[in-house]
Amino acid sequence: MIELGYSQASRQSRWADRKRCALEDILGAVLREVETRAVEDAQRQADEERAKIEREVRWRAAMEKAKDLAAQEQYAEALGAQADQWQEAANLSAYCNALERRLEEAAGEDEVAVASAHRWSAWARQYVQSLNSLTRLTAMPTAREPKPKELAPYLNGWSPHGPEAHRGWGAR
Repeated sequence: MIELGYSQASRQSRWADRKRCALEDILGAVLREVETRAVEDAQRQADEERAKIEREVRWRAAMEKAKDLAAQEQYAEALGAQADQWQEAANLSAYCNALERRLEEAAGEDEVAVASAHRWSAWARQYVQSLNSLTRLTAMPTAREPKPKELAPYLNGWSPHGPEAHRGWGAR
């Protein structure tokens, strides 16, 4: 008897001596089946390799898009922080203006208190200048390399760890 290890359900995988013919008489059929399976195995391996390469290409494209979107998010955060800082500087500047108006009205008041308020006003103005992001030109921020967890929301099911990593249910 000859038996081939694996088989599709519809394919013969076992040959043996029978009453009507000896195993030696059907060796040609066995060899053809071995050859057919070898061709199918080679085709399956080629198909799997092609699919692996296609997954790699799609994963790389998804990673590039995710990196771009993650960088956009970083830029948005930087812009928000700059706007918040500018708004704080604008509020503090308005306070400094009010303090300076009050100091103009302070003629004849306690000289020590007025001198202290002038020092405070000068320090406050200097501090506001350091806060205001628009006192100098702000450059485009440099995006840092995003962490895998920062990429995940933009990968549509792909893993940030590679095309063969678990991608979750329904991932394409």
